[in-house]
Amino acid sequence: MAAPAAAGAFEGIDAEREVFWGFTRPQLLAFGLMLVFIAVAPFFLYPVFLMKVLCFALFACAFNLLIGYVGLLSFGHAAYFGMGGYLAGHSAKVWGFTPEVSIIIGGLAGMLLGWLIGMLAIRRQGIYFAMITLAMAQMVYFFCVQAPFTNGEDGIQAIPRGAFLGSVSMARDFNLYWLVAGIFVISFLFIHRVIHSPFGQVMKAIRENEPRAISLGYRVDDYKLIAFVISAGLSGVAGGTKSIVFGIATLTDVFWTMSGEVVLMSLVGGLGTLFGPVAGAAIIITMQNYLAEFGAWVTVIQGVIFVLCVLAFRRGVVGEIGRLLKVRL
Repeated sequence: MAAPAAAGAFEGIDAEREVFWGFTRPQLLAFGLMLVFIAVAPFFLYPVFLMKVLCFALFACAFNLLIGYVGLLSFGHAAYFGMGGYLAGHSAKVWGFTPEVSIIIGGLAGMLLGWLIGMLAIRRQGIYFAMITLAMAQMVYFFCVQAPFTNGEDGIQAIPRGAFLGSVSMARDFNLYWLVAGIFVISFLFIHRVIHSPFGQVMKAIRENEPRAISLGYRVDDYKLIAFVISAGLSGVAGGTKSIVFGIATLTDVFWTMSGEVVLMSLVGGLGTLFGPVAGAAIIITMQNYLAEFGAWVTVIQGVIFVLCVLAFRRGVVGEIGRLLKVRL
């Protein structure tokens, strides 16, 4: 019975502007525009590029759920993303599962790994939490280097796309795009529902004032662990989807630089905002795609943009837009 009271205490007047399923009017408009773009984009843009954006947008949204709404900075999310990709690829290629089942297995792998690491990591806070997640993710990386099923540096190649529900072939990019889009939209709505549930209000309470949440009788460590597992599971789904799209799962997806990349996406888009990670992922992936001709300079350009965002857009792109329009996005 305490959760609704806590929700009101920590949410404030924003709840009065919610008009549909937790969406405020500006958020509902933004969500509608995002759906329109997802529906129209494959007719004008390369579907594989769009699928990559959606995969990383989901990855960033999963990461943002943890840092933006619980206040836990993880430097090890590549472990769940990469392991989800490996297990999904192995399931599709060796076990012969359909793409949706393989992606679910990737998500379950992320959840299991998140539970194991989270049980240890949530016992610490701040930089100690971040360093534990980084250390554990590096252990996962070295496991993937040695594990037989990952094929080491060669990775799992020629992963078949299979057929959705065993009947609709995913060989065509256009067909697979709609599966990826559906996974992203469902996961996005799930994250939104979690944020606006009583559980989500407790997460925000922990972020704002953990001692106060403890004094209200909440078992803070349990809430942190559940949020950690949800975030890791969704990261596994994103990694599994990416491996099906590109037909390969490699050490790149489980390396520490991938954890840094998702941090960058969330910061550029706006931490603690619903649409920020989506915008951040779109910006970073677009840069990587269209600035590829500059080679290693792409990393330098990303670094410059990151510095500019930190200095000029402290709330991220979406956060600053919301501030200027005086709305919550």
